[in-house]
Amino acid sequence: MSIAERERIYERADNKGWKKWGPYLSERAWGTVREDYSPYGDAWNFVTHDMARSRAYRWGEEGIGGISDNKGHICFALAFWNHKDNILKERLFGLSGPEGNHGEDVKELYYYLDSTPTHSYMKMLYKYPQQDFPYNRLVIETMRRDRQAAEFELTDTGIFEKDEYFDIFIEYAKADQNDWLVTITAHNRSDKTAPLTLLPTIWFRNTWSWGYEQYNARPMLNGIANNQIEVNHKQLGKYKLYCEGADALLFCDNDTNTERLYGRPNVAKYPKDGINNYITSGGKKSFINPNQIGTKASAQYTRKVPPGESVSIRLRFSDQTTLAQPFADFDTIWDKRVTEADAFFANLQKNVTDPELVAIQRQAYAGMLWNKQFYYYNVNEWLKGDPKMPVPFQGRVYARNESWRHMYTANILSMPDKWEYPWFAAWDLAFHTLTLARLDPHFAKRQLAVILREYYMHPNGQIPAYEWNFGDVNPPVHAWACWKVYEIDRDLNGVGDVNFLERVFHKLLLNFTWWVNRKDVSGNNIFGGGFLGLDNIGVFDRSQPLPMGGRIEQADGTGWMAMYTLNMLRIACEISLTRPSYQDMASKFFEHFLHIASAMNNLGRQNISLWDEVDQFYYDVLHMPDNNARLLKIRSMVGLIPLFAVEILDEALLSKLPDFKRRVEWVLTNRPDLASLVSRWHEPGKGETHLLSLLRGHRMKMILKRMFDETEFLSDYGIRALSKYHEKTPYQFELNSEIFQVRYVAAESEMSMFGGNSNWRGPIWFPLNFPLIDSLLKFYQYYGDDFEVEYPTNSGQVMSLKEAAMQVTERIINIFRRDADGNIAVYGQDKKQQNDPHFQGLYLFYEYFNGDNGMGLGASHQTGWTGLIADLIEYRYKYQTQEVAIVVEK
Repeated sequence: MSIAERERIYERADNKGWKKWGPYLSERAWGTVREDYSPYGDAWNFVTHDMARSRAYRWGEEGIGGISDNKGHICFALAFWNHKDNILKERLFGLSGPEGNHGEDVKELYYYLDSTPTHSYMKMLYKYPQQDFPYNRLVIETMRRDRQAAEFELTDTGIFEKDEYFDIFIEYAKADQNDWLVTITAHNRSDKTAPLTLLPTIWFRNTWSWGYEQYNARPMLNGIANNQIEVNHKQLGKYKLYCEGADALLFCDNDTNTERLYGRPNVAKYPKDGINNYITSGGKKSFINPNQIGTKASAQYTRKVPPGESVSIRLRFSDQTTLAQPFADFDTIWDKRVTEADAFFANLQKNVTDPELVAIQRQAYAGMLWNKQFYYYNVNEWLKGDPKMPVPFQGRVYARNESWRHMYTANILSMPDKWEYPWFAAWDLAFHTLTLARLDPHFAKRQLAVILREYYMHPNGQIPAYEWNFGDVNPPVHAWACWKVYEIDRDLNGVGDVNFLERVFHKLLLNFTWWVNRKDVSGNNIFGGGFLGLDNIGVFDRSQPLPMGGRIEQADGTGWMAMYTLNMLRIACEISLTRPSYQDMASKFFEHFLHIASAMNNLGRQNISLWDEVDQFYYDVLHMPDNNARLLKIRSMVGLIPLFAVEILDEALLSKLPDFKRRVEWVLTNRPDLASLVSRWHEPGKGETHLLSLLRGHRMKMILKRMFDETEFLSDYGIRALSKYHEKTPYQFELNSEIFQVRYVAAESEMSMFGGNSNWRGPIWFPLNFPLIDSLLKFYQYYGDDFEVEYPTNSGQVMSLKEAAMQVTERIINIFRRDADGNIAVYGQDKKQQNDPHFQGLYLFYEYFNGDNGMGLGASHQTGWTGLIADLIEYRYKYQTQEVAIVVEK
């Protein structure tokens, strides 16, 4: 069957053609590192939300429900005014990191409802209060709360209780590659007529104000009558925005209002906040350009919306600049794109039969696709400052990312969350690609390839971590992601992209070498790593030197590296099928894995092991300055990560790789000490397969016994990051009469480590739950039904690893699914989102989830790695069999 959207996806691999335009606009540019030109790196206060409407941005742009071209030159987004607020709703409001009692937090209600991979059709919903937006109350009430209190959310203000709000649906459909149809529909949910001004806005990213001669050309917007805006841009050419039925066209310039912000005379007569000032002042014409020209423009639509009714407006942004009747074929094209979108997802979701899960999965896909962003950052230029700036550049006393001057990014990247995390984050991105590969394999592969390029990766081989500190260390998950994306692409298209594997393999090899040289401090195949993305999971801040000196050798760092070696081994084997010389690399990683496995049991032959025989669990080892060593006996996800190091090699594959097979057999024959640690190589498992893993048999059963224990790791909604055992028995470490403690905390963090905006001491996190499930399924591939576990622990129920994996999967899915009482765990006690008919079928994909009740926590739109729910729903149908009961007994 020919599916139009699928054909568009495969027209080209880059972000051009049908992908040239998309939802590439950020939702927050203020408070970011890139816009921070303060001497001491005070990003949150250098450009604040209050300043944002008046200051031109240097590196990106922001808007509500916005789109742009793939280099962010021309931007379009929506602004609103409820005739009560003293500012336009041009950007989403939220608290900065220092303001929030649990770090930065968006204080709005909006939902991504739909999108195709090429963005030929997109839909989102923004809920806009009709009363004064409670900006001050949100700030003041949060200031009263400490870290032990929950966050104060917009729904907690009661502003939605009387239904005095608009549901504003923003929809796009492409008529062609450079031709957008736009519909904005506002529903009045109250029982009173309410005024609303809609301001669809188009503008240019400011490239002309910073003193660079090659960018000094100023583009132009020009109004024609009250219904057309002519767009002229040197690089992109001519476009036109057709505005059906607009009341007026308003123009100003995307230049900083230096008078308002800094008390300095304005260069631009009608600066960036001109349209805001015009509307909120009641129409003072001195704020807008009477000649209807500028670099920022809005079409004004002021309407009175009767109770329970709606108003709708239509626009068209097109490179066809001479359309006599731009809306004549609007409805026909629109219906066609919606039909094509439905056909694409019907095919993609053909295995999912539960309508509720279909809806959850499709919105997860939508969130993944809406969270694309044009990410622009030239670190060298940023560190030096620009030739011209709104205020004189004072230099940088604290030069963040000083050692990353080579880094120059100008790409469409998948963001963790375009408001709370609208910046580059490497390990997040690796997880994103798995879900994105099901939608658009080209885009997923490009994401992985680009962050390994020389203008991202450090010359020493380190992959940049995240914008606030590129030099921090994230888990080495990228080889795993590359292999998973390869498999998904192969399953979808029937053939694997070996060229992609070979391309990334060489760059991954550089990164692997960096890990071995930098994070294996003692050269004993045991790894530190530090932070590794798990924020406050340990007793100390693992990204900083220890307060007593010494070092930590980490079970998670070593587990990740064991996984890394197996990922590289598997990739090398696959490439070797067509490029036999890669068998040497397969042998190298096979042997390296064996040495890591050996070292985990005997650190540098010191008779110290990361495995504790008493507790039957993996722990970190603390090496004190006096050379004494002790286990840090914290039962956390750190001790489960060694499960990730598992790979299956079958005889059919080995028979095609004779050099590799011969080397493997030589090592296993001549080093029986290493062979015995890993697997019984000469005892093939199910289907003539061989197991490579850090765990097997008794140890694996002991790990799983603890992981499947509902009094420890197993929650009703997945696997907790920290054992619930530590709720009543906190881990304590005494140092110089001070007690450092790790206690189970199911929800938000009670401490400020890493800003306190995430917590790894109890909640459920998708980026580690997913690899756990994936690893269990790999173990099942080897053991089959012969290896049984008790699930849950102490329940008396015995099942295979596959059945247990599917039971955990089901619990995670239950975060979003209505239970027998009609409640959805993710929304907790929020009755409005639980029960209101205008909130039904709307899903928020949070950053992480309460370890006891499944309520959403952290960033509310982090569909990035929480988008893995789409993959888990796919797994549910792929792996379920008649003997697997997809039911969670309560």
